[in-house]
Amino acid sequence: MSNRTTSRAAARAHFTSWRGSAPILIASVCWGTTGTAASLAPAGTPAAAIGSAGLVLGGSLLYLAGRGNRLRPSMSERWLLVLGACAVAGYPVTFYPAVARTGVAVATVVALGSAPVFAGLLAWLTGRGRPGRRWCLATLLAVIGCTLLVLGPQLGDSATSIDLLGVALATAGGLTYAVYSLIGSTLIVRDHPSNTVMGTMFGLAAVLVLPVVLTAGTGWLATPRGAAVALHLAVVTTFLAYRLFGYGLRRASVETATTLTLVEPAVAAMLGVIVVGERLPLTSWAGMLILAGALALLTLPARR
Repeated sequence: MSNRTTSRAAARAHFTSWRGSAPILIASVCWGTTGTAASLAPAGTPAAAIGSAGLVLGGSLLYLAGRGNRLRPSMSERWLLVLGACAVAGYPVTFYPAVARTGVAVATVVALGSAPVFAGLLAWLTGRGRPGRRWCLATLLAVIGCTLLVLGPQLGDSATSIDLLGVALATAGGLTYAVYSLIGSTLIVRDHPSNTVMGTMFGLAAVLVLPVVLTAGTGWLATPRGAAVALHLAVVTTFLAYRLFGYGLRRASVETATTLTLVEPAVAAMLGVIVVGERLPLTSWAGMLILAGALALLTLPARR
């Protein structure tokens, strides 16, 4: 009887965990289209303006959608929201220029590969506890897979060089992502509504990046291609993805969430091959398989 009860409890715990993992994985698939969509913007459009335009519209949608639930933060939580908004605003002005300098796959892999490492360190430094062994192993494998995915083209082509500034910008994007994910998770687990938390951070961030869009010029948004790219970034990769991400953060730790989002580089790499015409050597495909194994290790139930 006790074994049956234990099995049922384990099944319920795994189901609850999967309810957090599934929306994060779906959000990651949405994010995986970001780099490819940005690469299809009209020629000459500043990279930072592309991402900022998507954030302005998508952040506004998130804010409006989250207004139904009233947020009553303490003074310290208000500062956390401001810091989270600054981190959200920092992502498009670092990640999209990184895409322009390094390519879709490399920028996405570096940003998302560094994010879980930053998340684990930040969670530890802020007293949320040391990450577990399973997370550490899964994250290590995921980072190895991402590294092979990134370095594959360079290993196969001696004429190809790594843009160090682009890699630095992508790493900065990974740090900003880890920061606002940690802040969002912190507020959500305190029983603040996830939609309102994400809406507030992204609404404030939309205001912060609006000058980037206006300074760069909005003529590209009047073209059919420019409007389509901006709408995709706003509706799919911002509004829909972060609604799902916020829901998942209520049931999954920020360390697990940021590691799960490493599925995004695989999606981005595949789209880079299929849509943009990028080529991936065998080393990169091997890295993708290791990445898939790491995600399976993190999401599948542990054997007892």
